Amino acid sequence: MTAPGLVVVDKPGGITSHGVVSRIRRLAGTRKVGHAGTLDPMATGVLVLGVDRATRLLGHLMLTEKRYDATIRLGVTTTTDDAEGEVVATADASRVADLTADAVREALAAFVGPIDQVPTAVSAIKVDGKRAYQRVRDGEEVELKPRRVTVHDLVVHDVRLGAGSEVPELTVSVRCSSGTYIRAIARDAGERLGVGGHLTALRRTAVGPFDLGTARTLEQLDDDFAIIPIAEAARATFPGVDLDEAEAVDVRVGRRIERELGGLSAVFAPDGQFLALYEPRDQGARPVAVFV
Repeated sequence: MTAPGLVVVDKPGGITSHGVVSRIRRLAGTRKVGHAGTLDPMATGVLVLGVDRATRLLGHLMLTEKRYDATIRLGVTTTTDDAEGEVVATADASRVADLTADAVREALAAFVGPIDQVPTAVSAIKVDGKRAYQRVRDGEEVELKPRRVTVHDLVVHDVRLGAGSEVPELTVSVRCSSGTYIRAIARDAGERLGVGGHLTALRRTAVGPFDLGTARTLEQLDDDFAIIPIAEAARATFPGVDLDEAEAVDVRVGRRIERELGGLSAVFAPDGQFLALYEPRDQGARPVAVFV
């Protein structure tokens, strides 16, 4: 069985995140594989997976920021807020023709900063123990509550609003907190402009410190299965603290230690072994998760 660690995949389109998990389970020789944040089948890009004990890191990785490149089509609203859903409304052609690039950029600028966002109805959020997307598939009406998320940066690269048969769309890059739905930004920007909108392409370019330069395709992993060891992954993801031997003994059994930490930190034994995640508490530091 493969040693515990992280695998960073460049997910292709047309496969679910669970499908990627199944592939990595086979390659790693263990069923203990999970991922740090779902990507829709249509979406591509960075998907971070944990193997064995490293799955316990994933809940903390999900708190980090993420980056995306996306294409938004204006004038058409769908059931899923992306191109895979059914069209439910098409704006009047004259109204779309009246849009200007400045108006589009101004509308998108309104989504930068802390915002209360209503997730798309076909999200993986659980409603009374059942995934929202499953309730939609079962014909139920789903109303999700707004959630506070943060869009740190939203850069509009290109706005194409040509007349005639040209599709009105724009490309954007987004840096945001975990839990932000880019589909919802496309939907809400379209509503703000009065014409509707949906996502036609989405590529996640980074999850925390892991980006497309780190990621490998499934074909590459089939040929050479590469895993980031858990100690290396922890140092890349959290502030690292090197302990002395006495502190390491306390950490191994989950005791409080006399350390001043700036926040959630990865702590290491003198030999470099990753021991635990600790956070500042009670004028010292206490464990969040112990890995030995």
